[in-house]
Amino acid sequence: MAGGKMRKEKPSRAAGSNKQYQGGISFHKSKGQHILKNPLLVDTIVQKSGIKSTDIILEIGPGTGNLTKKLLEAGKSVIAVELDPRMVLELTRRFQGTPFSNQLKVIQGDVLKVDLPYFDICVANIPYQISSPLTFKLLAHRPVFRCAVIMFQREFAMRLVAQPGDNLYCRLSVNTQLLSRISHLLKVGKNNFRPPPKVDSSVVRIEPRKPLPPVNFKEWDGLIRLCFNRKNKTLGSVFRQKSVLSLLEKNYKTLQALKGSSEDMAGEMDVSALGDTSEDMSMEIDDGKDDEMEVEEDYEAGEDGSDFKAKIIGILKQGDFEEKRSSKLTQVDFLYLLSLFNKAGIHFS
Repeated sequence: MAGGKMRKEKPSRAAGSNKQYQGGISFHKSKGQHILKNPLLVDTIVQKSGIKSTDIILEIGPGTGNLTKKLLEAGKSVIAVELDPRMVLELTRRFQGTPFSNQLKVIQGDVLKVDLPYFDICVANIPYQISSPLTFKLLAHRPVFRCAVIMFQREFAMRLVAQPGDNLYCRLSVNTQLLSRISHLLKVGKNNFRPPPKVDSSVVRIEPRKPLPPVNFKEWDGLIRLCFNRKNKTLGSVFRQKSVLSLLEKNYKTLQALKGSSEDMAGEMDVSALGDTSEDMSMEIDDGKDDEMEVEEDYEAGEDGSDFKAKIIGILKQGDFEEKRSSKLTQVDFLYLLSLFNKAGIHFS
């Protein structure tokens, strides 16, 4: 493909083996181009999407249009966002002169960068490397859509639906479930794709919550990041660390000095900012050490450092959180913990 000379017979072989791709288009694994080849699976995805005849459907990474055709048959229209100009040309050619030509709008560009128009439902088989930022971009989209049915790498999908106590429960789980209801629809084996990826996949359904919880997302993300930095340690152990206490005391003193500016922190942050979850893909391994072995030396920031530490521990004890672990806490638990800190003037942004 890249560099060097190509023998004459190679193009003919490629063209012969790629006839099933329509137009002899070759797919690039590096770009996440894995096309669904199983027509029964395509039908199942469309059926489980619950598409209405009046729906405007967003499709991301349509490829050569196998899923697009079924979506056009089921809904009112399809908006397809495709990065590869070769696929855009193939998609346009495929539906040109058909009854669907006026129902399809193709946008060439990076879905993470383009402004998405209004849509009712999103159905997509996406490049897996954009899973997290795309998920949060969709959840930040306004007006809110009804649901999204998306094919993800299986492990990512399992993190999305993981519950407290599950090994895969992480910051990604907490953040996405704060903003939406997520359900696992079906597992998809790698052999359903051409070329086959190295991992299995899963289809999940994401339904944005309406309305969103009344929480400052910047505050929320600050707390969740801190808690899941060591998700299998007790919160008492986490909040006794020097670095944590120092950060919280700095925020506390700054807001106290501003005399009431903390009241202005009720504003929302763009929820797409919650999508920086790269660290979630490397699970914390519990090494079995006692929690106290992880605690840094006593906090000594300022003359009243011990008083501030006592204030933090007191908040944890008030909500019965000191001996609890982030890996076992629910959405309600985290919302309650954040409210206790905020009422005491402790903020995380």
